[in-house]
Amino acid sequence: MKKILGKILVASLIFTLTACGSKESKEVAKPKVQDEKLVIYSTHAENLIEAVASEFEKKTGIKVDYINLKGALADRVLAEKDAPQADIMYGGASSLFIDLSKKDVFEKTNPSWAKDLNPLFKDPNGTWYGTIQTPVVMFYNSEMLSSEEAPKDWSDLIKPEYKDQLVFRDARSSSAKATYSSLLYQYDKEGKLSEGWEFMKALDSNTKQYYGSGSLQFQAVGRKEASISFAVLSSIIVNKEKGLPLEIIDAKSGSPVITDAIAVIKNAKHKDAAVKFLEFAGSPEIQSKLAVEFNRMPTLDAAIATSPKWMQEIKYKAMDVDWKVLSEKESDWMQKWDSEIKNNN
Repeated sequence: MKKILGKILVASLIFTLTACGSKESKEVAKPKVQDEKLVIYSTHAENLIEAVASEFEKKTGIKVDYINLKGALADRVLAEKDAPQADIMYGGASSLFIDLSKKDVFEKTNPSWAKDLNPLFKDPNGTWYGTIQTPVVMFYNSEMLSSEEAPKDWSDLIKPEYKDQLVFRDARSSSAKATYSSLLYQYDKEGKLSEGWEFMKALDSNTKQYYGSGSLQFQAVGRKEASISFAVLSSIIVNKEKGLPLEIIDAKSGSPVITDAIAVIKNAKHKDAAVKFLEFAGSPEIQSKLAVEFNRMPTLDAAIATSPKWMQEIKYKAMDVDWKVLSEKESDWMQKWDSEIKNNN
């Protein structure tokens, strides 16, 4: 009887240890709770965010929720600073990220691809990184102007011969806001901001119309209602491929280059997942994917090498702009432009 009881006790002990070991191994294998979900606030088009998010979900198994906040992105992130509801801020000009960095909204991070970025495309303190570069350049209708007749620089736009030959976006467009502010900065950095405002008045005087829509702006140039405008480079390329007779101007003083950035939000609920997404979204593979599928120009040279041909061949001069200064002054400048300059002539 004792022998049988002993065997039963041994068997019971073995079963218990086996069960505990099995349970322990299962618990070790379970993913961390914070890695099971990721929340993104973005300004990118939903089809673009979906393309990146779905690839990330496939690779990591982490579920992604995203909200497109467009112009309300920065305000929402700042309002939730003490209790963040999102883990990633994805998209928006670097001036927004610079402003929010000063308010201690982002975590310091160090993705592996950051070392290959031009300093123009990243925060020196490691709080945000550029994943898309967006040059804003002048262009003209080549059936209305010859290359000799076309302006060579932004300063030429106020010449009398270009009266009513200009159509632009209004300052609700991020590209127009960045461009008008960059032009004003050229005067501000020399301590001549008052001259900058005189230039903006003269520019407005030569402007035939402002549009709230990029498609209407290009249609106006295509219909020969005006011969000169400016837009993000990729949009010009797209419309040129559609058959519009457009030529790009590489301005002597350079063209503003907007950097679309990404950052991990400080005290995010799913920080580990956010760091993984940062590494993924800025990688050469994803930058190249967005270049091929969405015509977004990468910030990494390695991604440009596998991007559409025009991105590899296009050459342009970047305008000298201190985006830190613009992050501080852009809002006031654009308010003045909208209330005192636009359509005042």
